[in-house]
Amino acid sequence: MLTLDMVYQAAHTSKNTVRKTDLIPATGLDSDCRLYLKAENLQLTGSFKLRGAYYKISSLSKEEKEKGVVACSAGNHAQGVALAAQRSGIKATIFLPSVAPISKVEATKKYGAETKIIDGIYDDAYEAAVEYQKETGAVFIHPFEDEQVIAGQGTIGLELIDQLQDMDAVVVPIGGGGLISGISFVIKKLNPKCKVYGVQAEGASSMCRSMHENSKCSVSCVSTFADGIAVKSPGQMTYDFCKENVDDVVTVSDDEIATAILALMEKEKLVAEGAGAVAVAAIMFGKLPVKDKKVCAIVSGGNIDVNILSRVINRGLLMSGRLSDLNIELLDKPGQLREVAAIIADTGANVTKVSHNQGGENTDIRGCYLRVSMETRNKEHLDEIKEAFRKAGYKLHENI
Repeated sequence: MLTLDMVYQAAHTSKNTVRKTDLIPATGLDSDCRLYLKAENLQLTGSFKLRGAYYKISSLSKEEKEKGVVACSAGNHAQGVALAAQRSGIKATIFLPSVAPISKVEATKKYGAETKIIDGIYDDAYEAAVEYQKETGAVFIHPFEDEQVIAGQGTIGLELIDQLQDMDAVVVPIGGGGLISGISFVIKKLNPKCKVYGVQAEGASSMCRSMHENSKCSVSCVSTFADGIAVKSPGQMTYDFCKENVDDVVTVSDDEIATAILALMEKEKLVAEGAGAVAVAAIMFGKLPVKDKKVCAIVSGGNIDVNILSRVINRGLLMSGRLSDLNIELLDKPGQLREVAAIIADTGANVTKVSHNQGGENTDIRGCYLRVSMETRNKEHLDEIKEAFRKAGYKLHENI
């Protein structure tokens, strides 16, 4: 049974390896609460996963360590296990799904682990890892369905109690549920008035469904760029912890996650991966009852693949109204482009791209469409520009 003593022991055991991460006031983010960020993206290996992996591996017997360890992961748990095994001088074999970012796979190798890539998602890698464990006798280090791993993640809760004693709520990302199980257990033991909320991606919402349907549920497939929480099913143990200690679980869309990643980069100078930004996304988009409350959001990881980062930034700019397109119907005659440019310039936007197409069958035979891409301040600024065009007599179209 998980106890507070186990969590305190985990904190003591790992104090020379695991960082006590900063709690940062988030004064620049768009939220209606007093928001603080627990920067686990600045942890060694770039995520909280080192905490649970290190405590679990440090607790193994000499005989178990001689057999080595095996794990499955989308990347962050892999790096945690790999580093913990390296520090303990034991062999680690890690199974990763083919959807895991290359950067996470390469980082795992650099920590000295043997990696095996499995077609599919986390659950497919899990099945392969279990078979390997049966064949070799290596100790399986589960990413969330293990009390010692959960105790290790619970050390974040101990740090929060020390860093922000009067907090009203903690918002935690959920994949399999190990992180929120550990944090919620500690918070409810030491500060039972504090609310604990979980957040999942809409495309991987098994724990959210389980909580609302009062029964552990799985989803047939997952679809989200937040690979760190792309899990089909929560654990039975983590589901039970959540039912006992978590007040609610909500979901956010990939577009909302992208917006949160961009906001964290611009306003707080923090790089978060998709899974690491879901708690902030839930707060920014009003998914939780935290208005005027003192709230901590767990930024659980920062290992975002640079190959997807530019797409995420672009999507975040679109979602926040910073990149905008206008489709303008007009007559194809000299001077039109100059008039359009003047209206845009007068409203303070910046044109980045212009394309010209002839009109369709239902337009004036002299007509054309002008598609203008712009940098704008926000959605209100775009509305201002649209209104300026309407007042000037131009017809706008949503899609061409």
